[in-house]
Amino acid sequence: MLRFRNDPTLPAPLFPGSHMVIDDDYVFLSGLTAVDIQGGETVIGNTAEETRLVMRRIQRMLVSAGCDMTDVVRVDVHITDLDEIRKMDAAYAEFFDACRYPARTCTQSPRIYGGARVEITVMARRPAESRDATPASEADPERS
Repeated sequence: MLRFRNDPTLPAPLFPGSHMVIDDDYVFLSGLTAVDIQGGETVIGNTAEETRLVMRRIQRMLVSAGCDMTDVVRVDVHITDLDEIRKMDAAYAEFFDACRYPARTCTQSPRIYGGARVEITVMARRPAESRDATPASEADPERS
């Protein structure tokens, strides 16, 4: 069964989509930028800090779906300047065990919404124990 969720701490999407889609086996997170996160405007323009802020929010969203960063299997990163990739990589690597990085694609995108430099999209495989459990935030069947 597919569950479509919006994180109540993020602004409603400005596009026809959801922040998160959960199925029996996977969690899919839409692209997230520092602009999407309250207070994120303070780090806009700093590639490493934008990456850290977004990755911390991704961690939180995954936990709400019964996952954690060790469950991430694929990441897509859009960055406005590939010359900044080392800064992004250093911040990104802080969130994973060195021998367990997920598959990843990183592309230069000349323009990201709101002037952000980094946008990150994630796919995670749900652990077996969370597949049978409904996340607490799903107690209300209404789309949040």
